Amino acid sequence: MATDKERLLSEFPAISTQEWKDKIVTDLKGADFERKLVWRTNEGFNVNPFYRREDLEGLSTPKVMPAEYPYVRSTRMDNEWLIRQDINVNDPKEANEKALDILNKGITSLGFKLRRDQVNKETLAVLLKGIMPEAIELNFSCCISVAAKLGGELAAYLTEVGADVAQCKGSINFDPFKKQLVKGISNPQWVAMCAQLLDAVRPLPQYHVLTVNALNINNAGAYIYQELGYALSWGAELIDKLTEAGYSIEELTSRIKFVFGVGSNYFMELAKFRAARWLWAEIIGAYGDQYKGDAAKIHMHAVTSTWNKTIYDAHVNLLRTQTEAMSATLGGVDSLTVQPFDVTYQESDNFSERIARNQQLLLKEESHFDKVIDPAAGSYYIEHLTNALAEQAWKLFLAVEEEGGFAAAVEAGSVQKAVNASNAKRHAAVAARKEIFLGTNQFPNFTETAAQKVAEVEVGGHSCGCGTPSIETLNFDRGASEFEALRLATERSGKEVKVFMLTIGNLAMRLARSQFSSNFFACAGYKVLDNLGFATVQEGVDAGLAAGASIIVLCSSDDEYAEFAPEAYKYLAGRAEFVVAGAPACADDLKAVGIENFINVKSNVLETLRQFNQKLGIN
Repeated sequence: MATDKERLLSEFPAISTQEWKDKIVTDLKGADFERKLVWRTNEGFNVNPFYRREDLEGLSTPKVMPAEYPYVRSTRMDNEWLIRQDINVNDPKEANEKALDILNKGITSLGFKLRRDQVNKETLAVLLKGIMPEAIELNFSCCISVAAKLGGELAAYLTEVGADVAQCKGSINFDPFKKQLVKGISNPQWVAMCAQLLDAVRPLPQYHVLTVNALNINNAGAYIYQELGYALSWGAELIDKLTEAGYSIEELTSRIKFVFGVGSNYFMELAKFRAARWLWAEIIGAYGDQYKGDAAKIHMHAVTSTWNKTIYDAHVNLLRTQTEAMSATLGGVDSLTVQPFDVTYQESDNFSERIARNQQLLLKEESHFDKVIDPAAGSYYIEHLTNALAEQAWKLFLAVEEEGGFAAAVEAGSVQKAVNASNAKRHAAVAARKEIFLGTNQFPNFTETAAQKVAEVEVGGHSCGCGTPSIETLNFDRGASEFEALRLATERSGKEVKVFMLTIGNLAMRLARSQFSSNFFACAGYKVLDNLGFATVQEGVDAGLAAGASIIVLCSSDDEYAEFAPEAYKYLAGRAEFVVAGAPACADDLKAVGIENFINVKSNVLETLRQFNQKLGIN
């Protein structure tokens, strides 16, 4: 049978890559292959439309088994991950009750966010009542000024209650560069603060207390290679400065936890986690062959990004977080937090938190993602992404090292400047619909309102008493924030702006353009009045004015615009804003008669709608 199969396959001639490409070029009918099908990523490399085995030749990605250095495939011989949920501790007793409840609903890792005045053994006793610290990963966040105190209080409490501290696992989210990145405040004492915390948690050998909080870089709109490159530099900075302070490589690597964000670029995000394991292992391995074991294993927690989450059509956030959870878990993270879908506009309720938990439980219990280690291995495409992303991140890592290291770059504000520049580029892409936010800048829910569920899109900063800002901070404006502000302005104005589709002429073109225009103007919260078609321009204009339209959009074919547009514009006579849907060849002639407004696929949607809001007196 095997021989028969071999003989059958041998009848098919081998097809070369060039032959495949030639066939594709033929099917493109003259269109440029590079421009049409090659994806020019934001990460600094191109992605081809297809890959073959030969594309793996020459890649520097190590060909190793899971749990083998440099751990590109996995740091362990399973794909089990912890399902984490964080709790804001307003009242310790209520937080404890909530923790006990969610532990019975699938959570295997708890996070507690403490205020500064809650960092004491009394609070910990109430918070952890009924929780077995050896069985559940316990994670804590607090102001970095009291992190060392929290470490000491936690160690003392766990010892006093008789816990086996050697088996207790968890973390303290001590981010030594949060002051600079988020608040713009210099922190020259960060090494000493790290040392105090490390000394305080010596009784807790399995607690990760030095956080590489790349999540902030992700949430500020960084490109994936930037998040990875800066995270590696951040981790190397901790190793370099704290070994100089007398700590061993082994102790430091066992204390560092990388916290990454994860966005909706499905395969790229998956590749990011593979590349992170590989590059971090290479960095630690560079200190000597004796560190190419457990010391070189990265500890990764992932949190679904907030940069790409929306207020409008917020249930679409569920689709985003689901693909993000898939990327992270298939990528082999150690633990994962899925943010609830309503995180952008309110403190999440029981329903949204339950759905967020169940998104991970479905991946485990229904899809069995925990049963296969690194299923992406061997994929020509993902291996290429892993290698290319690693190369770009490594270039950035080396550039930061040449600048003097991560601490120097943060103090100088160069990290913030670079990430904020990426944020601005991505916002420009969102404005022009080159980056799509379903339900916000494309295919919005026409009838949805959000003013009642969110007080303000913009949240002002506040002083925490940590000092005076002197460094540029990261910009955390979400990708959808400008469109949301635009639509909220329309809602709060109290004006019902009606946009009337004057559909006439060629049936296919008028329907296509009316649909495009309806989605276009609905992004600003305008009420859209679509139509099947009119026999004459005059009939359409009269119907639009009778409906109380503020904007009338002419939807027809390019050939017919030469006749219909001037006639409609003249008859309308300024009684409403006039728009032509498309970019007809006769546009210059139409402009010559006074027509100013054209919308098409090349329009900057955000800026165009802002201009209409201004014309209509909406601020």
